[in-house]
Amino acid sequence: MESETPATTPAPAEAKRGWIRGFFAFFGIVTTPAARWHVRIRPRFFVFLLIGFIVLIGGLFGMAAWSTSPSFCRSCHLMEPYYQAWANSKHKDVPCVECHYPPGKPQTILWKKFQALSQVAKFVTRTYSSKPYAEVEDASCLRSGCHATRLLQGRVVSQKGILFDHRPHLEGVRYGRQLRCSSCHSQIVVGKHIEVTWDTCFLCHLKGHKEGRNIEPIGGCQGCHLLPTKPVVSGNVTYDHKAFLGEHKVACQNCHQDVLQGEGDVPQDRCLTCHNEPEKLARFGEIAFLHDNHVTKHNTACFHCHKEIKHAVAKAGTKPLEYDCKVCHTDTHDLQRNFYMGIGAQGVAPMPSPMYLANVDCVGCHVEKLKPKNGTTHAQTFGGAEKGCLDCHGKEYTGILEEVHLLMRETTTKIQGELAGLEAAIAGKSPPPEVAATMAEAKQNLGYVSAGHTVHNIYYAAQILRYTNERLKQAAAAAQVPVADLSGLPVISGAFCATLCHEKVGVKVPAEKVKYKGKELPHKEHIENNGTCTTCHVFGAHKDVKLREDAPCLDCHEESELSGDGSPHK
Repeated sequence: MESETPATTPAPAEAKRGWIRGFFAFFGIVTTPAARWHVRIRPRFFVFLLIGFIVLIGGLFGMAAWSTSPSFCRSCHLMEPYYQAWANSKHKDVPCVECHYPPGKPQTILWKKFQALSQVAKFVTRTYSSKPYAEVEDASCLRSGCHATRLLQGRVVSQKGILFDHRPHLEGVRYGRQLRCSSCHSQIVVGKHIEVTWDTCFLCHLKGHKEGRNIEPIGGCQGCHLLPTKPVVSGNVTYDHKAFLGEHKVACQNCHQDVLQGEGDVPQDRCLTCHNEPEKLARFGEIAFLHDNHVTKHNTACFHCHKEIKHAVAKAGTKPLEYDCKVCHTDTHDLQRNFYMGIGAQGVAPMPSPMYLANVDCVGCHVEKLKPKNGTTHAQTFGGAEKGCLDCHGKEYTGILEEVHLLMRETTTKIQGELAGLEAAIAGKSPPPEVAATMAEAKQNLGYVSAGHTVHNIYYAAQILRYTNERLKQAAAAAQVPVADLSGLPVISGAFCATLCHEKVGVKVPAEKVKYKGKELPHKEHIENNGTCTTCHVFGAHKDVKLREDAPCLDCHEESELSGDGSPHK
């Protein structure tokens, strides 16, 4: 009886080698174990190699083709709103890359591809922005087969009845701006892809062209708007624009007043949405540079920076008119505000009122309710009253407001008389040119003091009147005309501080003695002998009293009397 020989099981390592040899043999690579391994490559290896190469190339081309399709853009969820806007737009049959990759620039296309891959990398690593930004160059829009003839169309009428010509907007710099297609055709509203953003038109044509009741847009109203062809019915009145304007030259804003909302200004904090470099933020005020860099070079939509301007004519009766007081009342109180701030006079340094520096607003002094004039209005206005002074400063100030009015009015009137006398004296003569310039300056300053209301800034008013008086004296001397000496007036001498306020509110002026260069001097005696404070002092703002550099001390004193330790005057 023969014994059965048990089956031998190959070792795991040998089995693994056999599996590997079989795998390579399938692809045409045969190995034979011997003292040295031998490798034979059969023809089918090259067949598989060719097939693999074809599949690789095909895959690369397929990936490249897919990467240029809208569906690839849509694969990032943040692009879905933009994809939907494109799919519902007039450009839905135009692939994204036709617009976003400029034609005829291989290096630019490679750069755009690199940017696209960067966006993919950011999407994978979750470092992307939720609001992507892309530029569309004019060459993409104006290429053959798209809008190549747009510049040749001339004036066209849009669906909204707006007259428009592409050529003057795109060719050359106009009003300091070089526009691009995407300046007007942009997507500032999600859902409207590459459509005309009419607010951009309003921004360019209307920003800075409305002042009070006057609206003077670039190109005029009829440069963009056609007159209605049909009569307009409002209530029981029928109005024909063409017939009426053909006979009457009436401005559009006479009837269409409530047509603009918004200023179109640029808040500086909008820069921070894109920039954080101090050197870039420091160029905020360089308008020409900003427009060239953002609009011309980078096709940035205007409303990434500007606030919106709305422009529309509401149909009669659809909404109440929202009249703005500034339509008629322009710069009503600007002059008084500037006077309060201590600016605006010619030849006089700025000198803000102490109350302005303390942030006292208009309502602090304008506390008296005024009656409507002639019963024509029910509006409530408030005027300045002594109560405003007393509420803050106390009853000691009773009567000071009226005295200020009288004192300033008296001084202004006398200087105006001085100016009138000088004008009469040189009438018909040929005075030096500086005399005429001085008189013109004096007339403007005196008018400013009167209109600015001196109580808004007493010290500034005194400085203007003092300066004007001095300038008129110089002009009179140059013209060899005598004028009255007004140096004794309290406003001119500076003594009004002591005589008008200080005595009433308990400030002891003049002091009996003061120190000068370490020595006590009889202050009151000097005033009694000299008569005017300005002989020794220069008066500025409140409590700003300095000793004149040309004080005539040596007219009465020996230099040895004035020598001391250099202590400042008090």
